[in-house]
Amino acid sequence: MYAVHYFEGKTNLLSQLLNNVPAVGDKLKIKGRKATVIGITTFEENKIHVLVELEAIKKSKVIVDQSKKKRR
Repeated sequence: MYAVHYFEGKTNLLSQLLNNVPAVGDKLKIKGRKATVIGITTFEENKIHVLVELEAIKKSKVIVDQSKKKRR
C-alpha cells in the first residue's frame, strides 16, 4: 500500500491509500475535475507525492432576458 498525495502547486488536493501508483501522463478525476499527472516524487518507500494539473473551468455567460423585468 502506498500513501499517495495529489498536489496542484503547493495545494494538497487529495490523499489516498492505493495499491497502484499513477504514471506520468495519466488522466485522473479528482473531486469531479479532470486532471493530468505532471510528475511523481517518492519520499519514502510508501509515501508518494503526485503533481497534477487541473483542467481550466469553463465559465459561461448568463443571458438575462430584459423583457421579463418590471417597468416603472
